[in-house]
Amino acid sequence: MMNQLLTIARAIDALNEWVGRASKWLVLVATLISAGNAAIRYGFDRSSNAWLEIQWYLFALIFLLGAGYTLKHNGHVRIDILYGRFSPRAQAWIDLIGGLLFLLPLCGLLAWMGWDGFVTSWAEGEMSPDAGGLSRWPIKLAIPVGFALLGLQGIAEVIKRAAFLTGRIPLVQERPEEVA
Repeated sequence: MMNQLLTIARAIDALNEWVGRASKWLVLVATLISAGNAAIRYGFDRSSNAWLEIQWYLFALIFLLGAGYTLKHNGHVRIDILYGRFSPRAQAWIDLIGGLLFLLPLCGLLAWMGWDGFVTSWAEGEMSPDAGGLSRWPIKLAIPVGFALLGLQGIAEVIKRAAFLTGRIPLVQERPEEVA
């Protein structure tokens, strides 16, 4: 049973690795759009709400799509002053219990609530209230997708911590500075 769960965890890891690496490119896109928008605004005294909103959308996508990747690489903020003093076994228990009691229920709730917000936005054809603004449904879709990816990675991390605690695998926790 644990071998099948570890196979699932590896598949989730691969998915979030791919999504996280792909979403890194959104930083470049957002930077280029921001620079181009500023150049046009100050150089030609022109502006567009759509270009301003796409910057906001990209910023949101970077965080929503990168959250699972960040969890996979152990890059989320935690109280290291305490956590770092514990043994790897105690850390695994904290991660396992925290994942089951806090992370997974929260991700499930936010993905479910976000889906409802997306469906409503899609059905109503919701648009930005600003002149020339964008449709709202694409960014509202990113909310449940982002929390689903984070929740999936939470499942993978719970599986890996359980496997470590039962002696099936060594605990390998990557730090963000180790990621290429």
